[in-house]
Amino acid sequence: MQSPLPGILSNLQNAAQAAGRPVPTLLAVSKTQPTAAIAALAAEGQRAFGENYVQEALAKIEALQGLGLEWHLIGHLQSNKAEPVARHFQWVQSVDRPKLVAALARHRPADLPPLNVLIQVNIDDESSKHGCQPAQIDALAAAIAAEPTLQLRGLMAIPAPWPDPARRHAAFARMHALQQALHGRYPQADTLSMGMSSDYAEAVADGATLVRIGTALFGARVHPA
Repeated sequence: MQSPLPGILSNLQNAAQAAGRPVPTLLAVSKTQPTAAIAALAAEGQRAFGENYVQEALAKIEALQGLGLEWHLIGHLQSNKAEPVARHFQWVQSVDRPKLVAALARHRPADLPPLNVLIQVNIDDESSKHGCQPAQIDALAAAIAAEPTLQLRGLMAIPAPWPDPARRHAAFARMHALQQALHGRYPQADTLSMGMSSDYAEAVADGATLVRIGTALFGARVHPA
């Protein structure tokens, strides 16, 4: 069966070109997928993978450590699990409170590069989702930037899956404006993570620099091996 990866990469390039924007980074969301599926995608050149659950991810990181992959935690993180994440991941996209900033900074080994951090924003103010309010971004950004073991890289959001394209666009556009403002204060904050399998082309048009794609790459979720 033909891999979907080349088609998705082509779609990303076309969406970026049509919008006059840079081609975004593709993050393969590998939660609940077996290590064999991740290894197969890595063999095609994919390097960045996103996981939601810490214990599941740690097993995969260990099993695939020889492949030189880049691991992103994209799920909600409890501060009591910050230590293994700080030690084994390269990115955390779901930082949304000061306690988590302090925990990750404390546990990031000094002999590793700073941990790349995105602030998760609850852009549509959904009670079912994690993320800070837009008004809290500045304080969190200052806390992250003050930690030498952390590197503030930008913002992440999971907007509500509105059926109306105009409402989806409005959420993406608000995130882009927030990211641009943050980048103006912190030049290293160059990343806007938004867009998934169902809406990534729209997200790219609205300024996403990183898209998180799972189902379109791997198919339906399965139990991890």
